[in-house]
Amino acid sequence: MKPFLIFFIFTFAVLFLPADTKASVLQEGSSGEQVTELQETLFHLGYLPVSPTGYYGALTEEAVRSFQADFSLQTDGAAGPITLQKADNVSVMARVVYGEARGESYEGQVAVAAVILNRIKDPGFPSDVRGVVFQRNAFTAVHDGQYYLTPNQTAYKAVRDAHLGSDPSQGSTYYYNPDIATSQWIFSRSTVTRIGKHLFAE
Repeated sequence: MKPFLIFFIFTFAVLFLPADTKASVLQEGSSGEQVTELQETLFHLGYLPVSPTGYYGALTEEAVRSFQADFSLQTDGAAGPITLQKADNVSVMARVVYGEARGESYEGQVAVAAVILNRIKDPGFPSDVRGVVFQRNAFTAVHDGQYYLTPNQTAYKAVRDAHLGSDPSQGSTYYYNPDIATSQWIFSRSTVTRIGKHLFAE
């Protein structure tokens, strides 16, 4: 086989194979920064009982199984592309919850997380977490930089409870603080409920 043809086939495989095929799997014995990031998420969610070490041992495997069970994933204890993506989604949502509602009650924080999930299900919004969160002008915390603050454990657990089905927003796809909102358009939305300083609307 000619060298050029071999190069072409290799390049095509790298560029066009599905992402799941190219991504690595973290499992017992794995180590490194990616393991640490996963462990941080598991720790904040309450699945991992020890601080992150960067080593994927038995405790991490068990924590991953618990995470997979709660988030409707295959419970094999290995962190493949789907599990890692779900963990990343949780971290992204926790940043929004913390940036937008850290001064609100726990119920109010779960409601903010639920709004993100409600938008994903609504055809009028992007169909994935990052698409919803980073949609232009969608969340004040992203616009003003508070998204980049480090979320606490409460924010992570609010995201978990929203994924488990809790929705204090009652299906809302919007929320805002009427005392500081600057967009007149948001006041035209139909209010569903109020939790703390936030009105939740559709």
